[in-house]
Amino acid sequence: MEEEIQAMKLYSHPMSSCSRRVRLALYLKGLKYECITITAVGDPELLKVNPMGYVPALVDGTTVVSDSYAILLYLEEKYPQHALLPQDIIKKSINYQAASIVSSSIQPLQNTTLVHYIGELVSPDEKLPWAQNHIRKGFVALEKLLANHAGKYATGDEIYLADLYLTFQLDNAINRFKLDMTEFPLLLKLYKVYCQTPSIQQIFAESSQQQIDKSLFNFTKPQEA
Repeated sequence: MEEEIQAMKLYSHPMSSCSRRVRLALYLKGLKYECITITAVGDPELLKVNPMGYVPALVDGTTVVSDSYAILLYLEEKYPQHALLPQDIIKKSINYQAASIVSSSIQPLQNTTLVHYIGELVSPDEKLPWAQNHIRKGFVALEKLLANHAGKYATGDEIYLADLYLTFQLDNAINRFKLDMTEFPLLLKLYKVYCQTPSIQQIFAESSQQQIDKSLFNFTKPQEA
């Protein structure tokens, strides 16, 4: 009983797309939580719950879960309200595939640490082309994957797992990495819908508010997963 009434804690950072997808899931499911903003690489408090030192990490009573994919599946199992996965097995598989493309084939290759390393190893001028190239490859796959399944959102008219991954990846691609979206009309349409969706607007607004504190930018962003 005690575990049920304790507020969850989410170790997060406003610039982390992984953290934001978990915050969106918590919002959709109507779950209350304390957001602990990590403002330094190697933060001792974060290392206590996630020895990798990555955000996000979730503490739910005595349960600790790190890695956004694991956190989302945990939340889906324990708190079934506002399902993050459709009942239809085909659409469910599309959600898994879309999430995997973002988390495994795009995000690690445009991660801040790797992009900075490319700049040091090759040239600072290669940082943006490197990220754009790998994001584009993933988007080519996503555009084809979702072509016959999208509705208002990625796999229908409800927000599911794929949308949690796509929302913030698209935001990064368009606003941070300046990717030309001409060849991705479906993904661009989805992004425009996301930007008009109240629950997603809420997460963007919270992130913007947290970024007002300039101290958040006096360090290298923590690794995320």
